[in-house]
Amino acid sequence: MNGQAAGSSSGGSGDGGAAPRRNTRKPKYSKFTQQELPACKPILTPKWVISVFVLVGVIFVPIGLVSLMASRKVVEIVDRYDDACVPPNTTDKLAYIQNPTISKNCTRTLTVPKDMDAPIFVYYQLDNFYQNHRRYVKSRSDTQLRDASKANDTSTCDPESVANGTAIVPCGLIAWSTFNDTYGFVHNSKNLTVDKKDISWKSDREHKFGSDVFPKNFQKGPLIGGKTLDPNIPLSQQEDLIVWMRTAALPTFRKLYGRIHTDLKKGDSITVALENNYNTYSFSGKKKLVLSTSTWLGGKNDFLGLAYLTVGGLCFFLAFAFTLLYLIKPRKLGDNNYLSWNRNPAGR
Repeated sequence: MNGQAAGSSSGGSGDGGAAPRRNTRKPKYSKFTQQELPACKPILTPKWVISVFVLVGVIFVPIGLVSLMASRKVVEIVDRYDDACVPPNTTDKLAYIQNPTISKNCTRTLTVPKDMDAPIFVYYQLDNFYQNHRRYVKSRSDTQLRDASKANDTSTCDPESVANGTAIVPCGLIAWSTFNDTYGFVHNSKNLTVDKKDISWKSDREHKFGSDVFPKNFQKGPLIGGKTLDPNIPLSQQEDLIVWMRTAALPTFRKLYGRIHTDLKKGDSITVALENNYNTYSFSGKKKLVLSTSTWLGGKNDFLGLAYLTVGGLCFFLAFAFTLLYLIKPRKLGDNNYLSWNRNPAGR
C-alpha cells in the first residue's frame, strides 16, 4: 500500500523510475534565454560620446561641402512656357489646347548664364501631375509590352484597353497620356541636334519592352491623350514612351527629352521652336523646359550637401555642448548616489 501510494504521488502513472513532472512555469535555464551569451556591451562614457560626435562631424562636413560645391557647378536654364505660349487675348486655355485648328507653335528665346559644356541634357518638367496615383500606375499591361502574343491581355488597362472593339497596344492610361510637346533648338543660325538615343534605361529597353511588339490601334479612341506612336517602330525603340512609362513618385518631376552635344558659351542666345501640345491646363499644371549640365554627382541638387552639413554641424554642436557640461559639472561614472532611491529627500 505504501509503495503504491508513493508511486502514484511521485509520477501519477505507477512507474517508479519516471522523472518527476515539473510543476513550475519557470523556463528551462539556458544562456540564450537568460541573455548571458558573450556580447559587446560598450560603456558610453563622456569621452567616447564626445569623440564619436566629433568624428561624425569631421567626416560629414567635408562631404557636405564637396557635394554642395559640385551641385553649384551645374548650370541650369529653366523656362516655363505653358502660359507664355498661349495666344494673346485667350481667356479659355482649355478650349485653346483642345482645339486642333489652332496652331500650337511657339518660339522662346533663352540666354546662357554661364558656359555650358557638352553634353547638355534637355528635360521637360511637369508640376502638379500625379503619376503616382494608384489607378494611373496600375493602368498598364507589362505582359503585353514584353510579348507580342499577349496583345489582347488588357485586363488591367481600363479605361484605355479597347478601341473600336480591338485591343490597344500599348494599353493603359500611362501610355495614353505620353508627353507630346516637341522642341527644336537654333544656335548661331544653326540647328542644334537633339540626340534621343539611349535616353531610357537599358534594362527597360531589353527586358520590359519587346522588340517584336508594335503599336496597334493606339490613340484611335474618341479622346486623344498624348503622343501618337509610329506603328512601324517596335516599343523597345520608342524611347520617349519608355521614359514616360517609368512613373514618377512626386507630383513635380523631370524626364529626359534628349542631349545636345554642343558647347554653349556665356551670353549665347538659343531660339527654341516648340509645339505646345500637351494639356496641363485641365489640372492647373505647369510645363517647363530645362537645359542642364551635370557633374560627377549628377544634376543640380543642393539637398544632399545641405543634409550632410546639417548633420555634421549638429554633431559638432552636441560635442561642444557635452564638453562644456563635462568640464563645468563633472560626474563620477557609475555613481550610485544619483539613483532615485539613494537621493536625499531633503535635497530634491
